Amino acid sequence: MVSKSEKKWSKLQMKLKERKLGTTVRKSFARIDDSLEMPNLIEVQKKSYEWFLSEGLEEVLHDVSPIVDFSGNLVVDFVSYSIDAEPKYPVEECKRRGVTYEAPLRMVVRLTNKETGEIKSSEIFMGNFPLMTENGTFVINGAERVIVSQIVRSPGIYYAAEMDKTGKNSYSAQVIPYRGAWLEYETDASGIFYVKIDKNRKIPITVLVRALGEDTDEAIAELFGNEDLLLPTLDKDDSCRLAEERGTPIRDEALKNIYKKMRPGEPPTAESAQTLISNTFFDPKRYALAPVGRYKFDKKLAISGRIRGLTLTRPAVSPFTGEVIAEAGTVVSREMADAIERAGVNEVYATNEQSEGKEIKIFSNGTVYPETVLGFDLKDIGISGKVRVSVLEEILEAAEGDMDEVKKLCRERAYELAPRHITKDDIFASIGYLFNLAHGIGNVDDIDHLGNRRLRCVGELLQNQLRIGMSRMDKNVKERMQVHDSSEMTPASLINSRPVTTAIREFFGSSPLSQFMDQNNPLAELTHKRRLSALGPGGLSRDRASFDVRDVHYTQYGRMCPIETPEGPNIGLISYLSTYARISEYGFLEAPYRKVDKEKGIVTDTVEYMTADIEDNYIVAQANEPLDEEGHFINRRVIARDRSEIGEFDASEIDYMDASPRMLVSVATAMIPFLENDDNTRALMGSNMQKQAVPLMMTDSPYVGTGMEYKAAVDSGAVVVAKESGIVEKVASDKIVVLNDEGQKDVYYLTKFKRSNQSTSVNQRPIVNEGDRVMKGQVIADGPATSNGEISLGKNALIGFMTWEGYNYEDAVLLNERLVRDDVYTSIHIEKYE
Repeated sequence: MVSKSEKKWSKLQMKLKERKLGTTVRKSFARIDDSLEMPNLIEVQKKSYEWFLSEGLEEVLHDVSPIVDFSGNLVVDFVSYSIDAEPKYPVEECKRRGVTYEAPLRMVVRLTNKETGEIKSSEIFMGNFPLMTENGTFVINGAERVIVSQIVRSPGIYYAAEMDKTGKNSYSAQVIPYRGAWLEYETDASGIFYVKIDKNRKIPITVLVRALGEDTDEAIAELFGNEDLLLPTLDKDDSCRLAEERGTPIRDEALKNIYKKMRPGEPPTAESAQTLISNTFFDPKRYALAPVGRYKFDKKLAISGRIRGLTLTRPAVSPFTGEVIAEAGTVVSREMADAIERAGVNEVYATNEQSEGKEIKIFSNGTVYPETVLGFDLKDIGISGKVRVSVLEEILEAAEGDMDEVKKLCRERAYELAPRHITKDDIFASIGYLFNLAHGIGNVDDIDHLGNRRLRCVGELLQNQLRIGMSRMDKNVKERMQVHDSSEMTPASLINSRPVTTAIREFFGSSPLSQFMDQNNPLAELTHKRRLSALGPGGLSRDRASFDVRDVHYTQYGRMCPIETPEGPNIGLISYLSTYARISEYGFLEAPYRKVDKEKGIVTDTVEYMTADIEDNYIVAQANEPLDEEGHFINRRVIARDRSEIGEFDASEIDYMDASPRMLVSVATAMIPFLENDDNTRALMGSNMQKQAVPLMMTDSPYVGTGMEYKAAVDSGAVVVAKESGIVEKVASDKIVVLNDEGQKDVYYLTKFKRSNQSTSVNQRPIVNEGDRVMKGQVIADGPATSNGEISLGKNALIGFMTWEGYNYEDAVLLNERLVRDDVYTSIHIEKYE
């Protein structure tokens, strides 16, 4: 007679699917099929470095060029650059010799003498530049190092509200660039709005507005829409009174007032103050937003996010076509708000309940999506976001309807269309937003939201370091231009590459983000490359980091692992990428979701990657929500997430669905079987302690796996993978020869008993035989702590759970002597003695 448990087991076996992972076939208990293939796990490192070589370097040269001497006669331009395709030594040779894996960087430099019209051009060697290995590491002085990605606050405009003792709200804001002076706005108990420029003493906000050109009280009232909140600030601002007494323009008095605060002790003049303001905010070399800052400014200052739910008091009219998008009296829906913004409407007059019928002006920073006006985007000229309306209008007027001319002018004026520095319109709109907040219009910001935190990966960190080196060189070049005779001057005599090479060497040698790679086992190596640090230059310090920064935020779902983090003082400051997470062009973390076709009511296989701020607009179901064969939700009520709230929603309300249940956690955490039954602190310990396992002499792949073992081993670079399909011709302990389908021989050299950074043994063993057919991407040799191409950190030891004469009291264990005799847990360590 068949028992109940046997019946249950046979039913379960019928449901099991077979999954081939390399040469191993595993039985899969998975109830949910992954609708998306997992991306390459070290893509975060490789993609970023590739971006640096193709675009990042060019951006630095563009920022530094031209270098002009003090007389304006001599001009040095960096025309182009190249990095030699062949490094001096291959990776293994660099490790053996204790040198850096690098290749020469050369730049074509042009020197122009405007007086004589003479142009000299030559290629200059700018030193050797470290190259990334195939595994996403750098070899510096013979040792493998990893550049850890840094998670920092994104440039942008951040608003905050605080209630004082009287129950009155006070508002503040920070305008943060990528590099340059900060602007900080705040209100006091008397309702006066102040501004601090670059952490200097505060001044009434209207002083800054006057200094930027809106000098009379009437002009300010018109700009902000007869705002009553401005009256106490205008009373405090004495620019008009001083101008009347001294008979000078109001703007000059405002400029001098700012100069006194920024340069105390120096005699203020309107000219020097104007120069100071221009240099502080409008010089791209001193003030940079970077594309991410421009994107965040345009997104925050757009009107669509503020006018939703308001009642218009005047019609919204497109400035380009004159079309009325919405009539007065319309209550603005989400769709209407988007339509108004896309039509290029930059100011709206509306009212809400809090303002009790008073008309409020809501205006943006004067930007519009180019495709809504031109009918095409400007991505081919490097503009993927919005552009300035005023510049676009000038271009359309000059082109007189000729679209080819429009494209040509857009290319010529790309930096004006999407300026990399702050503009007057940005400053005015950011102040206007502050007034809107006082009327309950707009939103305050959460600085821990992943829409406001971004990654600086290896490419960007290198770019910043190179920029430091190039700016040091800039000073040297200008000094040499003064000393040398212009007739004998050549690009080579002016340029000294030492500041550049020193800056790069400093970064790799001593930056806290350049770390000696954890090579304890392949998993440790892989997770180190996927590490995210909030520490380091421009980041937080572990002593001052608050609980809020370290805590798990709802936006980390599918982007950063909520489990894997260190246990000590770095808890929450060091984190790891989730398995499916990827990084957007602006450095924000994106998570994948399956789109729900609302018309048909089915979950499609279309996967969309979304940043946290975009995901906030949607309701997302979990990956384990049951679907029928066609993709309809089986349950009428579905458990889903709306921002930080988890609740039951009607199936028709769901916009997206998780792409995979594994997307929540990191690689190391995803290797824990039955993770859902673990206590969270124990799961954290398990994730961290897997990285401490030493590679054993004889490896066993786990009986119970999670399907991550093969992917982790292949992407870590510990195993040898066939580049092309073919037949194995020769197998030796240190090399494998494959005759590929093209008829050519591929020779794979294996690493034999080499010392790792942690003194463990790195040894590769062939797992194919002569005459075997291998496919492209197949594992042909195991590395340390791998078995048949799967990560194998331990042994499948039989455990007895019982008491034994008190010998296993509490944490003590008894071992069978076979474990020692048969070298079951023996590992090899290689030490180097000088």
